[in-house]
Amino acid sequence: MGKRNERRSRIEAAFERLRTSIASALGAAEQEHDRVLGECAQQEFALRIAQVGVAAAERQPAEIADPANPVFQAAMREAQRMRAEIYVEWTERGPEQLGRLAAEAAPGSAGLPWPEWLGEIGTRDAAAPPPELWRIGTATVPDSPAPQPFPAAVPLLDESHLRIITDDNPDSAEALVQNLLLRLLSHFQPGLVRIHVWDVAQLTGTLPGLYPLARAGLLTAHDPTRLEEMLEALSDHIRRIHTDSLVGGHTSLRSLAADTGHRSEPWRIAVLFGNGEPLREEQQQQLQRIARNGLACGIQLIVVDLPLTVNSAIESITLLRSNRARTSMTGPEAVVQLDESPSRNEATKACSAIAEAFLARRARVRTFDDLVPEQLWTQRSTAGLHAPVGFDEGEPVWITLGDGSPHTLIGGPSGSGKTNFLYGMLGGLTARYSPDELELYLLDFKEGVSFAQFTPGRRDPSWLPHAKLVGVNVNTDREFGLALLRFLADEMRRRAESAKQHEVTKLEELRAEDPTGRWPRIVAVIDEFQYLFAERDPVTAQAAALLEDVARRGRSQGIHLVLASQDVSGIEAFWGKPAIFEQFILRIALPKARRVLADQNNAAMELPRWHAIVNHESGVKHGNKIARIPDATAKNTFDALQQALCKKLDDDARQPRLFDGSNLPELSTLDDYTKLRAPVAVPKVLLGQIIDVDGTAAAVRLARSPGRNVAVIGSVLADAISVLGTATLSLARQYDPGNIKFTIAALLDDVEDDARGVAEALGNDDHDVKLVGLDGIESVLAAAAEKIDHRAGTAVPHCLVLYAADAAHTTLERKDPTTRVSGLDHLRKILKQGPELRVHVIGWWRSAQRVKNTLGMGPVDDIGAWVAFDVHGQELAAFAAGQMVNWSPRARRGLFFDRAVHSRPEVILPFDLGDQAKPVPAVPAQRAADEPCEIREEAGD
Repeated sequence: MGKRNERRSRIEAAFERLRTSIASALGAAEQEHDRVLGECAQQEFALRIAQVGVAAAERQPAEIADPANPVFQAAMREAQRMRAEIYVEWTERGPEQLGRLAAEAAPGSAGLPWPEWLGEIGTRDAAAPPPELWRIGTATVPDSPAPQPFPAAVPLLDESHLRIITDDNPDSAEALVQNLLLRLLSHFQPGLVRIHVWDVAQLTGTLPGLYPLARAGLLTAHDPTRLEEMLEALSDHIRRIHTDSLVGGHTSLRSLAADTGHRSEPWRIAVLFGNGEPLREEQQQQLQRIARNGLACGIQLIVVDLPLTVNSAIESITLLRSNRARTSMTGPEAVVQLDESPSRNEATKACSAIAEAFLARRARVRTFDDLVPEQLWTQRSTAGLHAPVGFDEGEPVWITLGDGSPHTLIGGPSGSGKTNFLYGMLGGLTARYSPDELELYLLDFKEGVSFAQFTPGRRDPSWLPHAKLVGVNVNTDREFGLALLRFLADEMRRRAESAKQHEVTKLEELRAEDPTGRWPRIVAVIDEFQYLFAERDPVTAQAAALLEDVARRGRSQGIHLVLASQDVSGIEAFWGKPAIFEQFILRIALPKARRVLADQNNAAMELPRWHAIVNHESGVKHGNKIARIPDATAKNTFDALQQALCKKLDDDARQPRLFDGSNLPELSTLDDYTKLRAPVAVPKVLLGQIIDVDGTAAAVRLARSPGRNVAVIGSVLADAISVLGTATLSLARQYDPGNIKFTIAALLDDVEDDARGVAEALGNDDHDVKLVGLDGIESVLAAAAEKIDHRAGTAVPHCLVLYAADAAHTTLERKDPTTRVSGLDHLRKILKQGPELRVHVIGWWRSAQRVKNTLGMGPVDDIGAWVAFDVHGQELAAFAAGQMVNWSPRARRGLFFDRAVHSRPEVILPFDLGDQAKPVPAVPAQRAADEPCEIREEAGD
């Protein structure tokens, strides 16, 4: 019984504790619930107070809640406390911070109080972004305990449109608009801001202080009954800018200026004074389209009492009494005291000065210096190349090379100024873009040295840093133009492959994905390019195909062509191929130019001297811009710029390669020659210079295989001895003394001095060299043939250099009475079997038939490589694997073919040996027996 009572007591005690815990929890929950309801109520009151403002809540608390409500009172006290803290903080730091921010965003006349800026002639150009804010007055917050003034400003150019609500105070609106426009005009160079004014109520009289601008074309007042004309003009500006300027991915003139460093279009401010009534439906829609698209094209709207709802940035100013206003920038709590307005006389005087400055600037004759920016190499070519080439009424006329206008065609008869135009264009480009942004390849087919100035000379050692290749006097070397097109095609494919690896398609995207790579834009200028297509031959066919490929696909890889010609209509290679010139969007027509612009565009026929038509619309008439071209060829113009640019280079900067068709390259300056070193496994002999972009040497590898002999074919003595000397000297540089043997045979009287000069040069380098004449050639060949018979020719390589080998033909035809073998048989054996035993022949024959006579019935491929000079192509077919050879002899040019390498022959230039192979006065022959490593002149063994 006792145990049962004890258990009951424990159970009752447990239940009591449970009831107590539940009661405590319910009480706590009710208290928390009341607290949350109180906080919610207080937050709701705080929200209402914030919506109407603390000051309004203090004045009319009953509009929000019961003033006796303790929750409302708590919310009001908290709002007052926070306001006090904010005002204290604002009073201490706010106005100063706002003033500093406004000064940074509105420099110069954009932010100075009147009248400090009035009457100034602006100096700021449009290359840098415009000020972000433009001052209108001084703002204060009246409800603050200690109101502190701070500058009030609004955004305008490229940022926002502006809406002004007058509240029946139109005079204040005119004063405010006039102040803003005067600030704009006083900040920038005259001409960079153009104003259009329309007033629904009056034809004239609106903004009278600005009317002096009208005579300079800076202000246009539109008829109140013809608003459509103004809206259509602004719409045309937007369409033209989108077509001409906003190409290559740019969405606004501002972004284009940021990339290119210049702004080709002025800002246009359209001011519309309304009467509070909406426009007609079609006018309203067109105005809204202008508002949506205008900011990107430099067109800003200032509308006064004109309803306008647009999906675009727009700020508002509501004018109050006593020259005060509220703005969307400062909020409803701040009141702006507008800046004092200048009197009409002051405004008229300031605008007259601006108009006079613009007219004087436009009337001034511009020079080459005006094409050059103040700071060099500040622009980037990521999106394209932009440069002024001339001036129209003092304003620069620009050209653009980019994705939208990739290539340029320049036309004009002789004496019309093509060279001067090219100098001006290149000056504008090279002054703006560094060599890392722009590379130039320059080629002039006419007889002259117009582009030679871009390379170092005796009088001027400077050069154009951007130039990588300069070709002059190449009117007979059409292969050089073909080589340039091949180089551009190869570079285009290299860039396309890299773009593919980075999964992009354009140079602009490639430069973004590969910022460490060097991807400059390439401009290839070919003057009188029609010479490249002058013949019906493989050069023309290949050049036309390459030009079409580069013109079509080069735009996306940053490769631009500039072709200049007197007349393109007569180029037969392009008949039936109009698509080639369709890629040349930019057309430049000089006075009396034909077939450069569109067929119905004859504007060039009336051009005066020193002028050009710049057309970015493929020559269509509406794209014409007439530019006066300054003199860029006079002293202290382009030459001074080139010297200034050259000084910016490092000491180890590489000079451009100059290809001068009237001069032969010097062997001693050739990289391929100076880099030859001993020892080598397979030597090579240099024969001349290939006509290519890099100036590569034509070389033949003397491997131990059949046919590794070299023949020079032709009767031109100077060319033949140049090739023989080049081959011998280059071969000697690849062997240490004693590791090769030379036998030089002077078989013609006219070559004795030249052969001796080469032999002496070898002897000076301690090589084993023997000089023989016609009397000694037979024994030399017999000894070499005997070693071949005994397979003894592999100990030391042996090179036989035969000057006029055919001159010894009669002598070599004689047969030995004992062996019945002739010297000609020995030579044939050497040609056939010698290369495998490291015995090679480098010989000169004066005609192709004489080579065949030497070879007899043997195969012509015993001579695996040859250079022909004054020999016609049909005579060389047998030596070129039976293919037809299209070749007409040219002075100082040879045709080179190596059957182990080439599919077709290529043109080369012989080298100028200079002093390397000039003979010294002859010495007695017996001295050679006493002094080692000297030349041994012998008549026989």
